[in-house]
Amino acid sequence: MNINGNTQVIAHIGYPTQTFKSPMIYNPYFEAADINALVVPFSSQAPVYPDFLHAVFSCDNVIGALITMPHKVTTVSLVDRLTPTAQIAGSCNAVRRGADGKLEGDMFDGEGFVRGIRRKGFSPEGKSALVVGSGGVGSAIAASLAAEGVARLALFDVNTAAADALAGRLKKHYPDLVVETGRNDPAGFDLVSNATPMGMNDGDPMPTDVSRIAPETFVGEVVLKHETTAFLAAVQAKGCKTQVGTDMLFEQIPAYLEYFGLPTTTAEHLHEVARVEY
Repeated sequence: MNINGNTQVIAHIGYPTQTFKSPMIYNPYFEAADINALVVPFSSQAPVYPDFLHAVFSCDNVIGALITMPHKVTTVSLVDRLTPTAQIAGSCNAVRRGADGKLEGDMFDGEGFVRGIRRKGFSPEGKSALVVGSGGVGSAIAASLAAEGVARLALFDVNTAAADALAGRLKKHYPDLVVETGRNDPAGFDLVSNATPMGMNDGDPMPTDVSRIAPETFVGEVVLKHETTAFLAAVQAKGCKTQVGTDMLFEQIPAYLEYFGLPTTTAEHLHEVARVEY
């Protein structure tokens, strides 16, 4: 890749950076398509992140930022404008500079998750779903599932206040949606999603009781460190259809590219050119 004075930079900001997969997807695509842009990882811990985000956007060649753990929720209060999706999710994973110089935030995790499960044959309309984790990614998935017409949505988080707050935001925008909180039992749900960090490290506990998941349940994962986490392996052994964490990532990248004003592509092409390592 030829990096020069005209290279446009997308900052990928989070902590830690060791699990980042985006640079191994975006940058091979940019190289193959002869696009003079680059995704660069930045390891920024929470205490310095607010100042760092604004410092990054003081650079004219930075056209956007990908925001990941643990900063997605914090970013909501650091930008000047948010899309409705980001408002409902209460989190933000994409930031760009608007035409007036103001920072704009959006959230694509949920869109990537829903596009992925649809391509695998699962239609959310009228279905029931359990989302374990009400942080940035879990809130985004819940918001997108609500937008896609699920009938019943259960939310669980060890931080009960986070789950309750997300439920309130969902009910405000979707008053007919059945929203439940406080229980982590996956029995009887059409869709179960792990939207927690559990699975990043060997020996992590399961996000929910696998023995209570029926073989016909569709199970989604967000953890990127391993393609097949212990949780996914356990439900696959039961016969469940699944979606790995990187699928959510691949599916949302075309939307990101459009958001940053770059030539877009398909998830299939990104899979072809990516050089993802685990």
